[in-house]
Amino acid sequence: MEGNKPSLALVYRAVQALYHDPDPAGKEQASVWLGELQRSMYAWEIADQLLQLQQDVESCYFAAQTMKMKIQTSFYELPAETYTALRDSLLSHIQNLKDLSPIIVTQLALAIADLALQMTSWKGCVQTLIEKYSSDISSMPFLMEILTVLPEEVHSRSLRIGTNRRTEIIEDLRLYSNSVVTLLVSCIEKTGNNEKMLMKVFRCLSSWFNLGVLDHNFMASNQLLVILFQVLQRDETTTNLHEAASDCVCAALYAIENVDSNLPLALQLFQGVLTLETAYHMSVAREDLDKVLNYCRIFTELCETFLEAMVRSPGSPGQGMGDLRSLELLLICTGHPQYEVVEISFNFWYRLGEHLYKTNDVMLHGIFRPYIQRLLHGLAHHCQLDPDHEGIPEVTDDFGEFRMRVSDLVKDIVFLVGSVECFSQLYATLKEGNPPWEVTEAVLFIMAAIARSVSPENNPTLLEVLEQVVLLPQTIHIAVRYTSIDLVGEMGEVIDHNPRFLDPVLNYLMKGLREKALSSVSAKAIHNMCSACRDLMIQHFQTLLDIAHALDSFFLSSEAAVGLLKGTAFVLARLPLEKIAKCMSDLCSLQVMVLKKLLAQQTSNGKSADPTVWLDRLAVIFRHTNPIVENGQTHPCQKVIQEIWPVLSETLNKYQADNRVVERCCRCLRFAVRCVGKGSASLLQPLVTQMVGVYQQYPHSCFLYLGSILVDEYGMEDGCRQGLLDMLQALCVPTFQLLEQPNGLRNHPDTVDDLFRLVTRFIQRSPVTLMNSLVIVHIIQCAIAAFTLDHRDANCSVMKFIRDLIHSGVARDREEDCHVRKEFISQALAQHGQQLVTQLLHSCCFCLPSYTLPDVAEVYFEMMLFERPAFCRWLENTLKGLPKETAGGVVTVTHKQLTDFHKQVTSAEECKQVCWAIRDFTRLYR
Repeated sequence: MEGNKPSLALVYRAVQALYHDPDPAGKEQASVWLGELQRSMYAWEIADQLLQLQQDVESCYFAAQTMKMKIQTSFYELPAETYTALRDSLLSHIQNLKDLSPIIVTQLALAIADLALQMTSWKGCVQTLIEKYSSDISSMPFLMEILTVLPEEVHSRSLRIGTNRRTEIIEDLRLYSNSVVTLLVSCIEKTGNNEKMLMKVFRCLSSWFNLGVLDHNFMASNQLLVILFQVLQRDETTTNLHEAASDCVCAALYAIENVDSNLPLALQLFQGVLTLETAYHMSVAREDLDKVLNYCRIFTELCETFLEAMVRSPGSPGQGMGDLRSLELLLICTGHPQYEVVEISFNFWYRLGEHLYKTNDVMLHGIFRPYIQRLLHGLAHHCQLDPDHEGIPEVTDDFGEFRMRVSDLVKDIVFLVGSVECFSQLYATLKEGNPPWEVTEAVLFIMAAIARSVSPENNPTLLEVLEQVVLLPQTIHIAVRYTSIDLVGEMGEVIDHNPRFLDPVLNYLMKGLREKALSSVSAKAIHNMCSACRDLMIQHFQTLLDIAHALDSFFLSSEAAVGLLKGTAFVLARLPLEKIAKCMSDLCSLQVMVLKKLLAQQTSNGKSADPTVWLDRLAVIFRHTNPIVENGQTHPCQKVIQEIWPVLSETLNKYQADNRVVERCCRCLRFAVRCVGKGSASLLQPLVTQMVGVYQQYPHSCFLYLGSILVDEYGMEDGCRQGLLDMLQALCVPTFQLLEQPNGLRNHPDTVDDLFRLVTRFIQRSPVTLMNSLVIVHIIQCAIAAFTLDHRDANCSVMKFIRDLIHSGVARDREEDCHVRKEFISQALAQHGQQLVTQLLHSCCFCLPSYTLPDVAEVYFEMMLFERPAFCRWLENTLKGLPKETAGGVVTVTHKQLTDFHKQVTSAEECKQVCWAIRDFTRLYR
């Protein structure tokens, strides 16, 4: 906001418009104007004045939120001499507005907390706040709010106060933590069992537990723990209070990272949680699902906390920290009728399975096996559909997603019971009596989850299951048929070992394919058969071809149709070479025929019909037809792809403005090129010409990706290099125009990603061709500009290009041009080395998320391998230029930390050491 400071009356009118203008355009206009105001220097003074005026809730909320935002993001705007006045003003406002609205109190509390974290001159802020307000009961709510948000804000992403200041603050809060706990106890004593106050106390305590600064020995004998469990034991506790108390217990359990070194508190919490079993049963009896879920969260967190102790020394009741009564509590929850309850514990069971898998101790597995068996039994029960359910099982609703998570969990933990044994036990339950359809279906569902992990050799149960499933009558509930088809699809390896089953199984699946409800699951099962029994399925290739030609007469999802073609391509690749061309031509003919029709016609509204379905189908055929072709033999698919090229070329031309269609065309061409490799050389000239022509007008980034595939396939062919370089230079002109627009890099991350994939392929396949070009200078400059781009794939591609470029200077893979590459990298680093090092470190400290740091470390490491002395100088210069403290006087980095970092990086023998050093160093600025 430029110009003069707006009047308070104008600001007030804008706030009123934001909340009360019936016209959405008026609201939007007010929102934009107020957003600009908040970014201006005037915001500080205006917010302060609005809070003093106290005209209404809306204007006070806007002002409080503005104060919080300014302190979080623009604290550097204030001179240090104003900090104390700002603090006193905020404390005055929160006291004066404490009864107006809890939301305003929270915003002001956040503003005060964020100020305290950045204002180094405010020493012992917790103690001063307690001394100032604890004697006045009416000030307690806002005092508690400040003490709650203060620990939460220490690790706030909005505040870039750095590791040094955070460490200082955490130690300061640790120093005063007992005073806070004592305050919370006295607060309960003064107010009795006031529900609102108890909730505030528990929320505040959670916050301090989460920061990990409480004295665990002090807490173990503190009255607060007793009160906490009393609240959770009481039947009459309200839902909101119950949730706050549950959160607090979970926070306490999470805070005990090492059970052995926090024994007194660990024991108190363990014993306290055990007392909640009766309360859990009471909430089940009262059908109070909220409380049931809370108890299950607590029981799960207890198991998570004591997991390592359990695995290290599992014991019976009272026998140390490995007491398995915690598992009993979790299994009680498994018996609850609502599946949401058991789902809470899934992460723990995954982790238990992981720990037991790593220890690989037969005795230990034996101790936990009964618990896992009970869990599996409970999960099978939870997977049952309602007895009155009609049709097939839904896979996309909440219950369908729960069943998929059960399937994943079962696959991960079944080894503890033994896949064979588990499969046999499940099947045995189906043979006992005559279970209802929903029980049968759920058992088959769990069997499908583990079928692949059962060894297919010499297993009579597997064969019996196959025999029985294909004989299931069509009169049985359709959900049972659906799940049995899914099970058969998971047993491809069994059929591959027992070929006599192939014909009856395929007949069974063909019946399902013709039924609307079962067609997609049957198609998926046939795809699995093709994948597992490729050689056996050769004899049925004509059947697969017939299915492919009649694909749209079945009621298949597009995913299932593509899956069937994928399976057909697997088998096609195993046919004798002389038959592949004819069969592939047959397989592609239907898709090509439809594309030709689409190209010839226009729909009534002038738009062409969507060709993506057919392009996807062609792509999957090209992608998975991978016959073994000996050197010197002509690739059998070469002729087919040459015949199809004109249709793809015409499709690309006709739909060149439609990004979806162009992407599918490029994908199709990419797999066609990959399929025949060098055999597609005759396509290179027309394809490149067309790509470049369309890209000038419609810069779809997928053309750059396709270009990288062409360079990968042909970049080492002498006759192709110049043509590929011409392609790159032609594609770069519109690309740079796009990326040089305001915010061009941020607005087009896919283009950045695909451009640097393309130039990286050049470095890998024909580095000297690129190095001798005029475009390389612009590419390096573009890469340096893109270092700050916070986009995972794009950033990764940029870093990989720079890393591979520098590496090409030391690589000894092509001796003949080694000196040329080395000379080029020497000159490039002499020109850009300092800028590279500086820009990368600045990006790490101020722009990029931590997952990008390993890529940066690799670039640094390659630079050191190439020219360590120069790199040492560049890094030293970079470190000298970094800010040493924040506007608030917070020391960001000490001289020792700078010299330590420089030494760690420059003396690193491995890339991971550079990565660790950068990770620790950047935390000083975050």
